[in-house]
Amino acid sequence: MLDIKLIREKPDFVRERLATRGRGDEARITEIAALDEQRRKLVSEGDNLKAQRNTVSKEIGALKSKGQDASAQMAAMKQVGERITSLDAEVAGLDEKLQQTLLRIPNLPHESVMVGKDAGDNPEVRRWGDVPKFAFPVKPHWDIGEQLDILDFARATKMSGSGFILYKGMGARLERALINFLLDLHTSQHGYTEIFPPFMVNRQAMIGTGQLPKFDEDNMYRLRDDELYMVPTAEVPITNIHREEILKEAQLPIYYCAYTPCFRREAGAAGKETRGMIRVHQFDKVELVKFAKPESSYDELEKLVANAEKVLQLLGLHYRIVLLCSGDMGNASAKTYDIEVWAPGQNAYLEVSSCSNYEEFQARRANIKFKDAAGKNRFVHTLNGSGTALARLYVALLETYQQADGSVKIPEPLVSYMGGLREIRPA
Repeated sequence: MLDIKLIREKPDFVRERLATRGRGDEARITEIAALDEQRRKLVSEGDNLKAQRNTVSKEIGALKSKGQDASAQMAAMKQVGERITSLDAEVAGLDEKLQQTLLRIPNLPHESVMVGKDAGDNPEVRRWGDVPKFAFPVKPHWDIGEQLDILDFARATKMSGSGFILYKGMGARLERALINFLLDLHTSQHGYTEIFPPFMVNRQAMIGTGQLPKFDEDNMYRLRDDELYMVPTAEVPITNIHREEILKEAQLPIYYCAYTPCFRREAGAAGKETRGMIRVHQFDKVELVKFAKPESSYDELEKLVANAEKVLQLLGLHYRIVLLCSGDMGNASAKTYDIEVWAPGQNAYLEVSSCSNYEEFQARRANIKFKDAAGKNRFVHTLNGSGTALARLYVALLETYQQADGSVKIPEPLVSYMGGLREIRPA
């Protein structure tokens, strides 16, 4: 959420930065400024009347102590009290309206973010490794998985509908191996503390990270009889660990990582890829979350990207990094890098990690602060990124390490997690 003080003092700057997103949100700044001005006038009137009431109340007390008539003053103060009650109710209504409007305004893009309309305007930052070459026809992951009998899309559809995956045998073992590999890497080499959070969160948690109220609830899985949502990403529960808390400066930066399944309805939206496991309603992910001081948060973003990159480097998978332009960034982000792994069977790059700095946008919504050296309470900066997401990592691995005889080699870092198995072969 944006700081109302920033909107009040620099409305043109806020409009200019919001306009780079190309979504028309800048038009609401005038509405917010008007609501804020109206609220401030009412608060000022109420404060003056309360001060007047306090003064006259003392006069009434003095008159009564002398046995003098104070009925006129008391009658006047009754009217003042009624007006104060009315003003307080009006202010409360404006507070709610102002809050709800602010919650729908996206974050301001960082000055280093390129202005653009969509993914076609995202500049490439760098690449790692080479595009793999094959001396045989390359298969897509759905053919590989079904021929090895490690993936069963038909039975997953029978159980749950389209957009779900059934892992079998060594396919299930491979998914578990990847999750454990990611958690071990980030906790043992990158300094993250592992968290195992709830897989359902309340509405306030979703508001705190920006999923609500901006996004349509139809894109999320919600329990019908409870105000609980299935997590769309571990970012939500992990960021909310410190909701309504004031941290000590010495605690920062804080690094957390967590595995969760992720649940998203929009994965099966019309017109998007639906075959195989590129877009699914449920997928596994290891998420990385940071709480940092404002002055170091962009250094922490670069480290976060490097942590996610290390996964693909160790697995020997070719990838590229792009910087999202202003029109392609998520609602809450100030700056985002996407890491896209090469999937030979798709002849395309697939996003497996999105690393973002939200600055104080989420912290302001969730009221997460730290006390600095001067004793001042300040909002932390929050960051997160996938470290990385499955199932696309799984897709890239199957398609990159497929062999001419139909087998799939296991990358060396995963061999111990696979019980020493170095390849998955057809039955």
